Amino acid sequence: MATDFKSIPIIDIAPLLAKWDDPKMAQDPCVSEIVKQLDQACREAGFFYVKGHGIPETLVKEVRNITHKFFDLPYEEKLKIKMTAAAGYRGYQRIGENITKGVPDMHEAIDCYKELKQGMYGALGKPMEGCNQWPDSPQNFKELMEEYISLCTELSRKIMRGIALALGGLPGEFEGERGGDAFWVLRLIGYPEASTANGKCTPENDIGCLLAKQFSGAHTDYGLLTLVNQDEDIIALQVRNQSGEWISAPPIPGTFVCNIGDMLKPNYDAAMEPLEVCVRRSGGTRKFEKAVYGEHLVSKVQTNFVV
Repeated sequence: MATDFKSIPIIDIAPLLAKWDDPKMAQDPCVSEIVKQLDQACREAGFFYVKGHGIPETLVKEVRNITHKFFDLPYEEKLKIKMTAAAGYRGYQRIGENITKGVPDMHEAIDCYKELKQGMYGALGKPMEGCNQWPDSPQNFKELMEEYISLCTELSRKIMRGIALALGGLPGEFEGERGGDAFWVLRLIGYPEASTANGKCTPENDIGCLLAKQFSGAHTDYGLLTLVNQDEDIIALQVRNQSGEWISAPPIPGTFVCNIGDMLKPNYDAAMEPLEVCVRRSGGTRKFEKAVYGEHLVSKVQTNFVV
């Protein structure tokens, strides 16, 4: 549960990554310290920075740069990969086509998901079947993003091992049937600029001064672990504490902002229910009902996007 935190903690996870596949990792004092920090961060804020994550900073910056180049293209070019239901809700969305709690978000985006083959999960997977839509321009966009996705997915798996230990479970608690074939989501988001004159917002298009305060509605993520790669010169991400105060999470070079969301980072058809170790710690009471990740995801994409 969130508290009245005033800042987002920074956790150096390098020792965790060094021991992630060691059967005795839980006994390592450096790993134990990181697990303690993860436990506190997840309980108090649900957000934390990670440094020492091992993904080359050159790649992280290249992902940001090529994303900017795509969003700088004319709309006609970007609409060549327009999101549709037939494409499994993959592709490009114009400004205002993403909906949060019934209100259009003032950003444009590309949505990509782990590709599901036809019939892979039966009726459960049908709405999300399809291939990702990659633009022809800028060059090497697909190749760069696929490399980035692979590294981020592996990093997430290792962080989840630390979170499993923080819950009192085994390091591989979220693997196997639950998350051994994790379903990933990549969102590339571009926010339009608003000019200012005499300290006041001056609208440059139909979006108006809403840009100065709210680009995306307040929301929770519908996975478990999100890695946020922010532009270095913009403070756009905020986290709300228990009192309703918004705490800024400014970009810090060499880090990702991580947050936990509605679900695990599970297999598409994983049934989500309290871990036995958590049930025991709560006196044998199951506080939450079972949910299937794929059903949760489909309910979100079918209500969040205008297609």
